[in-house]
Amino acid sequence: MLSSPKKDYEKVCMEYGVTDFRWMLKQLNLKKTERDEEQAKVVEKLENLKHIEVKTDGSAEFELDMELKNPNSQVFLFKDGVMVPYSDDGSGKHNLNKIGKKYIFSINNLMPDDAGLYQVDVEDANCFSTDFKIIPVEFVVKIQEVKAKEREDAVFECVLSHPFPKIVWTGKNIPLEQGDKFDITVSEDHLVHSLKVKDCAQVDKGVYTAMAGIASCNAWLIVEDRGVQFLNGLADINGSLGETVELSCKLSHENCEGVWLKDGRLVTPDDRVKIITDGACHKLVIDCCRKDDGAVYRFEVDGRISEATLTVQHPPTFNMDSLREFSKPVIVRACETAEWKLAFSGGDPMKIKWIKEDEELLEGPNVKIEQTDIKAGLCITDCQRRNCGEVKINIKNDFGTLEATSRLIVLGYPGSPSAPKVVSAFKDCINLAWSPPINTGGTEIWGYNLERRKKGSNFWSTVNLDGPIKDTTFALKDVIEGAAYEFRVSAINISGVGEPSPPSVIVFARDPKKPPGKVIDLKLTDSSYTTFSLAWTKPKEVEGVEDEAKGYFVEIRPNESPEWTRCNINPIISTSFNVIGLKAMGMYWVRVIATNDGGEGEPQGFDNYIIAMPPPVRPQFTGKMKSFMVVRKGNTVRFNINFKASPLPDIYWLKDCVPVSKRVTITNSDRGSQLLIPTSERSDTGIFTIIVKNMVGQETFSVEIRVTDDPKPPGPVELEQNVPGTVTVTWTPSPDEKKDDRLHYIVYKRDSVKRTWRMVADSLFNHKFTVTNILPGREYNFRVFAKNDMGLSEPAVSPTWGTIRRKDKFILDMPDVKGLDLQCPPSFLLRLKIRTAPPGYECYMSCAVRGDPKPHVTWYHNNVSLNTNTNYLITNVCGVCTMLILKIGPKDSGDYSVIADSPLGRAECSTKLTVRE
Repeated sequence: MLSSPKKDYEKVCMEYGVTDFRWMLKQLNLKKTERDEEQAKVVEKLENLKHIEVKTDGSAEFELDMELKNPNSQVFLFKDGVMVPYSDDGSGKHNLNKIGKKYIFSINNLMPDDAGLYQVDVEDANCFSTDFKIIPVEFVVKIQEVKAKEREDAVFECVLSHPFPKIVWTGKNIPLEQGDKFDITVSEDHLVHSLKVKDCAQVDKGVYTAMAGIASCNAWLIVEDRGVQFLNGLADINGSLGETVELSCKLSHENCEGVWLKDGRLVTPDDRVKIITDGACHKLVIDCCRKDDGAVYRFEVDGRISEATLTVQHPPTFNMDSLREFSKPVIVRACETAEWKLAFSGGDPMKIKWIKEDEELLEGPNVKIEQTDIKAGLCITDCQRRNCGEVKINIKNDFGTLEATSRLIVLGYPGSPSAPKVVSAFKDCINLAWSPPINTGGTEIWGYNLERRKKGSNFWSTVNLDGPIKDTTFALKDVIEGAAYEFRVSAINISGVGEPSPPSVIVFARDPKKPPGKVIDLKLTDSSYTTFSLAWTKPKEVEGVEDEAKGYFVEIRPNESPEWTRCNINPIISTSFNVIGLKAMGMYWVRVIATNDGGEGEPQGFDNYIIAMPPPVRPQFTGKMKSFMVVRKGNTVRFNINFKASPLPDIYWLKDCVPVSKRVTITNSDRGSQLLIPTSERSDTGIFTIIVKNMVGQETFSVEIRVTDDPKPPGPVELEQNVPGTVTVTWTPSPDEKKDDRLHYIVYKRDSVKRTWRMVADSLFNHKFTVTNILPGREYNFRVFAKNDMGLSEPAVSPTWGTIRRKDKFILDMPDVKGLDLQCPPSFLLRLKIRTAPPGYECYMSCAVRGDPKPHVTWYHNNVSLNTNTNYLITNVCGVCTMLILKIGPKDSGDYSVIADSPLGRAECSTKLTVRE
């Protein structure tokens, strides 16, 4: 058998490379015919196919009923197209148990790699396929050992990694069900599952197991002893005079001594009263119960008490001779009177009810009730057939209830026969038949009265003027050609004429018409997953062979069923019809039958079955979709994609080009898909891609999801001066830098004159920055922030740099100074560092160079000069050389170098920039 119509379509399309719908259906039908022919060679009958499912013992089964043409034919089992060996004694991984015509395949010790497509072949013919999927669920929190005292409740609870609507609970390897002993619950999100063991006893202790798919966990229930307890306490009891009464209770321990009390006084045994101790059971037995035995009885043991009340009662009883007479049915004729009388005895107060057909009879015009202390009577006057039925008396006092039953039979009007059926009709005769009434009125049916009336008239006239019709058929010849008639019939017995039957259908006195022919040009005008739209042309009229069609019936038959189902109960007049309620991707045979007064014509159907699906549509995404999403760590990630596609597509989700992990829940429908991460982690950051694919084509969409949190501040800030007029700010990285590749730093400066904070650097991916234009005589403070997609961290504050200039008296002392030669070749004080940055961000590079005379600095990218390239912001202030790339792309990857030239020499330093995908 084909696994599913949708996959078969896709297979045919891939094999033949076409998308024409009708041609594809034709090819699929050819392949199905070939498969059916191969199957028919080896299989006589195939039915009762049950797909694979997981059992409570950790195995999986699927089964089918199959009758082979040759009992010696070989049966093969395949998994994902590879033949799998199996055993027939249940000892292997894969097993076959054959019982008569039933084949039961099982898989033991389930593992995740047992998922796949299983197929059963007989010889070379494929007979059955079933897809086995194992839900990848794990126990985030397993059930733990529980201690409970006797009579207390014990609760086991576990948490799953994925929503699971129902898990299997077992106790001592026995499956547990919801009921009086166990309470099984699940949270709304289907993640938290719990089992409550109610009213724990020693027998409940042991190992309990929770199973979700193939995952399981177990824990012990320990039930602690609570000392002597009443397992069964005394219960109130009603005893009748002269009967033997027993009060009993059961303790949790044996051989315990207790005492019995009656109304607070100690009970001593005698000839009628016995005290019995049998292990943990204690009994008080009272023979030949008397009125004074009624009291409150108490049993005391080790300070524990159980009480019960004994009531000595006198329930009502019937006089047996009177009861036998009452039980006989009372038979009367219509309009006569029926009477019942019954003698009884019992303790007061007595309540008497008369009940007929489950309703209480009350005094009325036709009902009279009599009652004394020893006798009850009922009289019903003017009895009718509707009064027939069961008559019951109910006698009740405080000590019991007694009932007796009789029956009323009224010989009256017979019931109505069935509506007359038109057997045949001609221009000079109409043949009728009917069924006798179910209710004959208690006597023999003598005959029938037949009545008729013309269409549009309210007057019924009797047909059988010569006397009752003895048979249940009649040929009426007194008719007018072309006139329309309807008929009704009444039954007659000894009591008279009964109610008339419902009228027959309207019939015309004319010769029978010929059925119509086949409808013409039947076609499918539209289709969806649940409907077919049909249209046709009415059949041609051929005089004497096929008469005009008056209506139409539409019938469908599922491909796997031999039975046709009629879509409309009454014939429709129009030549179009919508078939609704179909199963998506179901295969159906469809036909249309024309009808008229002469009967139904021959059906007209399609050459092939029709599949419930709309015309093929290539997957298309609908609505607005975000390509970037930032989520705070711990929050829920939910991303919805809407699409339209026909047939229903296969949907795949990837994270960074590999299938999503078990932490991600995917929910699909015919119009969209949802990605859900209940509690996000930083590791969930990545590029998520959805692939929507059907036989017509496929569509993909990617969204970047970043899971982050407010950044932690960088470490201590240090300041140093390598070049006069500059300050190099250094800091230790933020702890979040390794977790977030988009985290960078911002530097702010404030001096003692302006006293306002001003940003001097942004988008720094290193841990050092040289601030220029540092003026002497001023104090400077610096702050360094870490920044990511969520915002800024707390600042890291530097120590104060510089001192305030004092206006002291200036004394110029001109020492003898010899001229100094400060010339030196170029050299780098601070070299370039290797950089790695994500696309779309800024990249900042810096180095420090010295030399006298001042060297000329040139920047290169892959040996190409950048000094004149406006895409790079290059500065050289007091020997601090910087370059800023505003927006990094893949083309910016490569080698970068700085060359400093002067008349005294040349210096060079280089680095490498990697743009992370």
